[in-house]
Amino acid sequence: MWPQISIPGTAPASAQPEAPKDSLGRTSPRGTVLGFLAAAQKGDYQVAAEYLNTRLHGKAAADLADQLSVVLNRRLPARLNQLSDKPEGSLSDPLHTDRDLVGTITSLSGDHAIEVERVERGKAGPIWLFSGRTLEFVPEIFEEINVPSVDVLLPQFLVNTRVAGIPLFEWFVVFVGLPLFYLLAEFMNRLLSPLVGQLRRNLTHKTDLPDPVVLPRPARLLVIAIIIRWLLSKVGLSLLARQFWTSVAVVLTVAGIVWMLIRLNSRAEAYADRRLRSRNLAGTTSVLRLTRRVVDVLLIFGGVLAILSYFGVNPTAALAGLGVGGIAVALAAQKTLENVIGGASLLFDRVVRVGDTLRVGDILGTVDEVGLRSTRIRTLERTVISVPNGQIATMSLETLSARDKFWFHPRIGLRYETTAAQIKAVVDGIRALLLEHASIERDSVRVRFLAFGSSSLDVDVFAYLYAKDWSAFLEIQEGFLIAIMEIIQQAGAQIALPSQTVYVTGQPAPEIAEVTRLAPRFSSERKSHQPETAKSL
Repeated sequence: MWPQISIPGTAPASAQPEAPKDSLGRTSPRGTVLGFLAAAQKGDYQVAAEYLNTRLHGKAAADLADQLSVVLNRRLPARLNQLSDKPEGSLSDPLHTDRDLVGTITSLSGDHAIEVERVERGKAGPIWLFSGRTLEFVPEIFEEINVPSVDVLLPQFLVNTRVAGIPLFEWFVVFVGLPLFYLLAEFMNRLLSPLVGQLRRNLTHKTDLPDPVVLPRPARLLVIAIIIRWLLSKVGLSLLARQFWTSVAVVLTVAGIVWMLIRLNSRAEAYADRRLRSRNLAGTTSVLRLTRRVVDVLLIFGGVLAILSYFGVNPTAALAGLGVGGIAVALAAQKTLENVIGGASLLFDRVVRVGDTLRVGDILGTVDEVGLRSTRIRTLERTVISVPNGQIATMSLETLSARDKFWFHPRIGLRYETTAAQIKAVVDGIRALLLEHASIERDSVRVRFLAFGSSSLDVDVFAYLYAKDWSAFLEIQEGFLIAIMEIIQQAGAQIALPSQTVYVTGQPAPEIAEVTRLAPRFSSERKSHQPETAKSL
């Protein structure tokens, strides 16, 4: 509500008039320096003199501009990208906010600061000019300069002919010199590789070692950058040309370093993959590949930010945009990220491995592949089911193939006609059978007459046995069950069927006893497994 409240009798503040723009581009320190260099490069020193804060006029001002251009071209470090492009300047010196440092020049008399200062020019507003303190020592440094310019050494048609404002010889260096430098690095690699390879074979006494790559491609870019920096210190070029080639050297250096780090990252992935495979962790290959790609992208992004920072571009906005974009991508791919994180946890925790027999919910089968997003399980029907890793990470898994021994646990029901001696013979016979077998864990054997069941006398058999796989266990179990049947037959007992004995009330006791006595014969004559019923005769 507060913005809607207006004070009676007050008129809205009038908009501030926009400051007039200088036709020569002297509204910022960078604009002043670049405008002066551009005018001096064209040989228009009368216009170049307009960038100087001096009382000289006419030819004297033009001569001073000529001397300043020579001093800047020969002595000023190529750091024009660091100059402020704001009307108020960089404000690096809080005591002198109207001055900006362009660079420092070394001479016989010491170091001198090249500065620009903000000057008020009436209605034209503030503009930036080369300071009077800087112009005082320019003639002295100009007298010291004796390095010949490259313009004097080259043919005039290469210097005077310009394409897009750039001398022809600079285009020639870009399209011919850089490829030539690269071929020179390739020649150095082919020359040094056999020598280094022979030296390595002699030191290790291994004649089958191949020749190494002494200068890989990323190193060749670094070599080219070093050659460019060395030539810049030996050849007299203009400041703009030196700025261009310095920028090229910086870009090549950053690209070479990033490229080399990417190759090292690839080798680190290969080494880690070999180590993990030796530890039976081959499924982590997909995680390693994803990690390598993420690191590669981060390296490239860091290299781009370094180059943008060198050219004076503030990377804060790019980082903020990356953070907002990352949040948007994370929200949009929430399920995918959940599955990827779940897959990574499964692989590194070694919960699921290729070849394991699993029971995941209602799914029973063998693991064919463990990926980053899903796990493929081949069922007993030979079909393949893909289960998302995020779902597997939250479920209870039963790894059947991970058991160290198998559980042999049949429960045997004997008929109620079985005598105590027969039960004791059956129990002792089964116990002796298990203890004599080589695959049985002797300490786990337990054979007991367990309970009086509803239709049988129950004998509980409990033991662990060793087998190499499920098929071998089934074979051993089959032999045990057949042997147990033989023991029961030898004891004169019989395995009970589900049955019931019903006593009808109102009959004399002898008749009921007779019915009970005849009930087993009736049960053996029935073909179905339905419960028996003793009826009154």
